[in-house]
Amino acid sequence: MGKLMRRLSTQDQDFQHAFTELLAFETVNDPELIKTVDQIIADVRQHGDAHVLKLTQQFDRHPAHQFSELELSQAALKTAFEGLDSEVRTALELSAQRIRTFHEAQKQEGWTYVDDLGNTLGQKVTPLDRVGIYVPGGLASYPSSVLMNAIPAHVAGVAEIIMVVPAPNGELNSLVLAAAYLAGVHRVFTIGGAQAVAALAYGTETIPRVDKITGPGNRFVAAAKRAVFGQVGIDMIAGPSEILVYTEGQNNPEWIAMDVLSQAEHDTVAQAILITPDEAFLNEVSDAIEAHLANLPKAEIARTSIANRGALVLVKDRAEAVELINQVAPEHLELCLDDTEAMSQDIRHAGAIFMGRFTPEAIGDYCAGPNHVLPTSGTARFSSPLGVYDFQKRSSLIMCSQQGVQTLAKTADILAQQENLDAHARSARYRYL
Repeated sequence: MGKLMRRLSTQDQDFQHAFTELLAFETVNDPELIKTVDQIIADVRQHGDAHVLKLTQQFDRHPAHQFSELELSQAALKTAFEGLDSEVRTALELSAQRIRTFHEAQKQEGWTYVDDLGNTLGQKVTPLDRVGIYVPGGLASYPSSVLMNAIPAHVAGVAEIIMVVPAPNGELNSLVLAAAYLAGVHRVFTIGGAQAVAALAYGTETIPRVDKITGPGNRFVAAAKRAVFGQVGIDMIAGPSEILVYTEGQNNPEWIAMDVLSQAEHDTVAQAILITPDEAFLNEVSDAIEAHLANLPKAEIARTSIANRGALVLVKDRAEAVELINQVAPEHLELCLDDTEAMSQDIRHAGAIFMGRFTPEAIGDYCAGPNHVLPTSGTARFSSPLGVYDFQKRSSLIMCSQQGVQTLAKTADILAQQENLDAHARSARYRYL
C-alpha cells in the first residue's frame, strides 16, 4: 500500500527537473489532430447543415435523418425540467440561484468623467449579441456546465444563447436539458465535436454565427476552438482537470484523499498533487487514497490519473510550498488550514482557492457560486475564471470640448509629425487652427 503515487521531495537533488516534467502537458499540438480538425472546419464552412448532419451521424451514431431533428424545442427542455425528481430539482435551483447571485456582483457598468479641459472621457460596456456554449453530452450528466456557462451570459445581458451538446446514439441526459431550461438557453442543438465549434463560429443555414464560444470539450473541441479563435472569441483552451492540495497535517486523511481523487476520477490525464511538510500525514493520505480506490466506481480512471500525473510532494515549510504552488498555477487549489488568509495573499497564480478545512473543491464545482470554468495547464498565470466580463465588451468614449481640442489637437499634431503620419497631423491641426 502507499506506493501508487510518485513521491517527490524538495530535498531531492533532481527535484526541480522531476517537478517540471510532472507538470508538462500538451493539449492540442498534435499535427494529425490539427489536420483533422482543420478539414472538418473547412467542410462545415463549405457544406453547412448537410456536413454537420453527416458527421453527427458518423461520429455520434445519431439516428437523425435531417438536420431539423438535431434541434430541441423549448417544450422539450421544459418537459425535462418539470420531470425532475423534486430533490434533484431543488438542488439544481439552489445551485442556479447561488451562481446567479455571485455573478450579479461581477456585472460591469459604463462610466464617464469630464477632465479639466472640459473633454468627456469614459467607457461603454455592452453585452455580446450571441454566444455559443459547448456542453459535454451523452449519458454523462454535466448540468453544472450548463449553469456555469449560461447564467453569466444571461447576467451580462447576452440576447441569444445557443447550446450544443453531443447525443451519442441520440441519447441525452434529461438533467442537462433541465439545466438548459432553468438557465434560459434559447436554442439547443444535439451536435458536438469540432463540427459543432465550426458551426457556431461560421454559421450554417440553421445555426446562426455566434460572437464567442465557451465551455469544455475533448481534444477535438479544444483544437477547433483554437483554430476558430479570431473569427470568434473563446473562453480558453481547456486542458485536463487539476487539483493541488496543501495541508500541514491536522486534517482527516480520508477527507484529503477523497479531495485528491475527486479530480483524478475526471480523466486519465487529470492531475492531482498533494503538498505537505508533514511526512507522516503524507503517508496516511497515500494509504487512504489506495483504500478508497477499492470501492470508487471510476477507480480505473482515477488510478491511471494519479499513477501517471499525480504526486505526493514533501516540502520543508510553507514558504517552499507557496513557491511551488505559484509555479504550478493550479486550476483548483485547496488550502486545508485554519489560518488561510495570510497564505492566500501569497498565492499569485490559481484559478480558484478553496480556503479552510471544510471547503472541498467539489462544492465549487456545483453550488458555491463562483464559476467552475477555470484556467488549466498553468494558464492561471495570465487567465481568470469564466465570468460576466467574458460576455461583455468595452468601448472607449471620447468627446472633445471646443476648449479641450485646442490642447489635445496640438499635442496630436506634434506627435503625428514625429511618426511621419501627415494626414493624422493635418486632421488634428484643422481642429485648432
